[in-house]
Amino acid sequence: MPLITYIEHNGREHKVEVPLGHSVMQGAVDNAIPGIDADCGGECACATCHVFVDPAWLGRTGTPDAQEKSMVSFASTAQANSRLACQIQVTAALDGLVVRMPEAQH
Repeated sequence: MPLITYIEHNGREHKVEVPLGHSVMQGAVDNAIPGIDADCGGECACATCHVFVDPAWLGRTGTPDAQEKSMVSFASTAQANSRLACQIQVTAALDGLVVRMPEAQH
């Protein structure tokens, strides 16, 4: 299973193995990672799983579709490397992925 590193706003790291085919959001929820609320359960409808993808990994996480781009635009701290964790599917190519959480999801 790919190892994903989730970094809280305060710098605390959580390294967890996430099954192939799961979303980065589901990996956080399944492992009780603080900082990803996932209010809509992964339906790309709330932006409470907003993460900053480490720039070295952006090319491997796929391209956000129009719905994700729209939802990310509602995040008050959106940046060029912002993604919704529910929209990043875990593949073998994401082994070692690093994502950072914003200070707040709301």
